[in-house]
Amino acid sequence: MGRKCFASVGGLSSVRAMAIDTDLLSRVCEAPGAPGYEKAIRELVLAEIADLADDIRLDNMGNVIALKKGKSSEKRAMAAAHMDEIGFIVTHIDDNGFIHFNPLGGFDPKTLTSQRVIVHGKKDLLGVMGSKPTHIMQPEERNKAAKITDYFIDTGLPRKEVVKHVEVGDPVTRWSPLLEMGECVNVKSLDNRVCVFLLIEALRVLKKSRRKPCYDFFAVFTVQEEVGLRGANVSALDIRPDFSFGLDTTIAYDVPGSKPYERCTSLGKGAAIKIMDSSVICDYRMVAFMKKTAERNKIAWQPEILSGGGTDTAGLQRMVPGGSIAGAVSVPTRHIHQTIETVNKKDLQSSIDLLVACVCELDGHDWKF
Repeated sequence: MGRKCFASVGGLSSVRAMAIDTDLLSRVCEAPGAPGYEKAIRELVLAEIADLADDIRLDNMGNVIALKKGKSSEKRAMAAAHMDEIGFIVTHIDDNGFIHFNPLGGFDPKTLTSQRVIVHGKKDLLGVMGSKPTHIMQPEERNKAAKITDYFIDTGLPRKEVVKHVEVGDPVTRWSPLLEMGECVNVKSLDNRVCVFLLIEALRVLKKSRRKPCYDFFAVFTVQEEVGLRGANVSALDIRPDFSFGLDTTIAYDVPGSKPYERCTSLGKGAAIKIMDSSVICDYRMVAFMKKTAERNKIAWQPEILSGGGTDTAGLQRMVPGGSIAGAVSVPTRHIHQTIETVNKKDLQSSIDLLVACVCELDGHDWKF
């Protein structure tokens, strides 16, 4: 699918992409980029946005900062989508060539069983996560929860071949191609590559639009979110936005066995407008603005309160003198931080539409307390 069909957005004099570019989404998701090792995904982002912004620069941490000039430079707006994905780092290669590792970001160990990975050394090596087979476990072992240390990476090569290409400190990422399932896409690292895609496409829509953002708009592709919002913190300190939007995935626990109050969000019900998570309480003025903007532009949306986990939104809100007026567009996602993750394409389109509408309409809201 391509980006060939565009139409007016309800009351917004902008343009709305009517089809998700799954080819670009697959390339964005499949590119490697463990925290601190975002080079490949960064290069892809830079190539995609080269003609979509008025200025593009990198900071010392590797954040990509793209400026789209607004009608006014009186205030600044910023949106941040993190480029990094949960991954691993090589810590040891044993005498038989098996690779041991530490996680980079949060993993549920049980999701690692038989997972295919790529070890990014001098040469990329495909590997598989191995552990003790259940057939030879003692009964008490079968009933224990899996631990990260129970796993190793098997490349199928002896030590003398492994060490030609791999050394301690090399990153490891998961391997999974994108598949379309019904109305959804399914692939590794939708957290948070789906929002990297969202931000690229928002810039593309703004370029085609007859309207500019109302204020200078900084689209920032951040690093090292999965290990502590590190890229967002330094980029917010640099840009000092008045208004800010975190862009990330959120839990869609709309599956068998879930209770209504546990679901957080559901696939197919629209973009999620964050109210709070464990790291941030979004500014109630921003939440009200985002809701009104969605309704005015006939964009499907749902509220999000996430009891655990945090996003770049926290850094954008706090790492500015006096703070910024912060909110977040969240993409509902099933199976987060598992081998593969799933989003509904309609929710993704609503999320693109909502971000574009918000940055174009910030000047039409009463921001008084």
